[in-house]
Amino acid sequence: MVGKIFISLFCLLFSFVEALHFDIEAKITPEPFCVRDFVSEGQLVVVEISSDGQIGDGQILNFYIRDSVGNEYRRKRDFAGDVRIPFTAPSSMSFDVCVENTAQYQGRTMSRSVKLDIESGSEARDWNMISAAEKLRPIEVELRKVEELADEIVDELNYLKIREERLRDTNESTNDRVKNFSLLVIIVLVSMGLWQINYLRNYFKTKHII
Repeated sequence: MVGKIFISLFCLLFSFVEALHFDIEAKITPEPFCVRDFVSEGQLVVVEISSDGQIGDGQILNFYIRDSVGNEYRRKRDFAGDVRIPFTAPSSMSFDVCVENTAQYQGRTMSRSVKLDIESGSEARDWNMISAAEKLRPIEVELRKVEELADEIVDELNYLKIREERLRDTNESTNDRVKNFSLLVIIVLVSMGLWQINYLRNYFKTKHII
């Protein structure tokens, strides 16, 4: 019970985290600026990205969303303003949201200001629609958010626990194999040593050295 309350308080504090703001300079050969996040299987993910400026101002702002396997979920070239991309994670994975700004003219210093917000799980749900459908008061909506976020954190902790157990089992199995292999090597080396001693002994006897 205490742990559940602690997680709920943590979620309440976590909910006040704001979106990421950054400026990206326009270059002839730009380097992508990427932000990585991790989601669990089946989680709803909503990526909201906005920028200042306008199309045709001498900068080409591009972005794409790609997971660690190489699957691409969205790519948009030369955008300005607000873009919202929802998708569902097919598996537990990490994904990157990458932004690059290409300059169309040399010798000019230009940049775009970008705001990036990544929400997943309960944070990505349309709570206004849920509130209207279930006729929830604002405090009830907030408590519902915290409850679902706490459940997600508990599920994530259970997933990490299971993963740690699998890794421990793998390590123990590997250690057993290494021990068995080491024992086999020792047996082979001792056998080879005894065989060589016996061979040399018989050889010296045939040569009447001993």
